[in-house]
Amino acid sequence: MSHDEHLIESEISSETVFKGVLLEVRKDFVELPNGKESIREYIVHPGAVVILAFLDNGNLLFERQFRYPLRRVFLELPAGKIDHGEATIDTARRELQEETGYTAREWEYLGMMHPCIGYSDERIEVFAARGLHLSGEKQLDHNEFLDVLELSPEAARQAVWSGQITDAKTIAALFWLDRP
Repeated sequence: MSHDEHLIESEISSETVFKGVLLEVRKDFVELPNGKESIREYIVHPGAVVILAFLDNGNLLFERQFRYPLRRVFLELPAGKIDHGEATIDTARRELQEETGYTAREWEYLGMMHPCIGYSDERIEVFAARGLHLSGEKQLDHNEFLDVLELSPEAARQAVWSGQITDAKTIAALFWLDRP
């Protein structure tokens, strides 16, 4: 991308402002393309996966889960954080089984998205899972509570248009339904 050189910012220094269990907040001093200096604050995130899990009837698995920062229940696709050193496909398999009780016979990697490019380095890897089999009980994390339900792809699209689905990773992943 040599044609982008006039847009590139260079790190002068970097410091950790906060390091938690999941997230790290960084404050970097950067040199701008025009030679001036500025500050960039951002969140370092380990990455995540989101899964379009197709039931045999063509419907998708969804979850209803309370999300504390916005203090409300959201309708979203199964998803979860990538553990350190874990392959993304292994994260997808683990999260689908833990959150829904399903395993999948077929997995397809669809792509990657960056949900919050202005203030986070988070990436979300998108997978499709087919040939689902209910393998048993959900194995939720000790601090995780959610309901599993199914929606047709059309009902999911309508839920986006009506404002019932506002989760960015879910909206972006649903876009993959229209892939040629």
